[in-house]
Amino acid sequence: MSETTVAEVMAELATLEDPRVREANEKRGDDHGVNLSKLRAVAKRLKTQQDLSRELWATGDTAARLLALLICRPKAFERDELDTMLRESRAPKVHDWLVNYVVKKSPHAEELRVAWTADADPVVASAGWALTTERVAKKPEGLDLPGLLDTVEAEMKDAPDRLQWAMNHTLAQIGIEHAEHRSRALDIGERLEVLKDYPTPPNCTSPFAPIWINEMVSRQAKA
Repeated sequence: MSETTVAEVMAELATLEDPRVREANEKRGDDHGVNLSKLRAVAKRLKTQQDLSRELWATGDTAARLLALLICRPKAFERDELDTMLRESRAPKVHDWLVNYVVKKSPHAEELRVAWTADADPVVASAGWALTTERVAKKPEGLDLPGLLDTVEAEMKDAPDRLQWAMNHTLAQIGIEHAEHRSRALDIGERLEVLKDYPTPPNCTSPFAPIWINEMVSRQAKA
């Protein structure tokens, strides 16, 4: 796509900028002011455009990068390209969308999961744990679930926030999906007390692993 097209998209994103949205987003570390429903509407109109996606990503602008992730072809990215993109993802929302909308659909997902989980950068490692949570739920064959619980037990309590959150999600998913490991997952959650006091809105499930596990298992039993 031409630079003019990128310029036109950037101009449109600028018209969607809302100071109140930016203020709310910046409290979560996301430096953009575009309502996500409006951003998705732009993506729906543009449809899939891989070249434009790459050019929007290259701008470094957070709203443009979110849009890029919505109009890309996930399987078109090379492994090293995805690795670079993750390390460039400063904003939490960009990081989350890249992992969930793109990497999870990539043929390189498993290779990146292994590499990222072992990375010294806790934000990169958190992406590896997010991919691990996906495998725990959908393709657990070959995963060392007791080993994952060992790592969570040893490292989650003192992990930085994003990594801690991702490890906690893996812990909960193991407890929810794998009855043979449920009692240990519950025990680890109770002893570590990670996210025990996390403020949870009404009608939402607490991220505290024991509550989360028991709630989801109860729902499954009623289904």
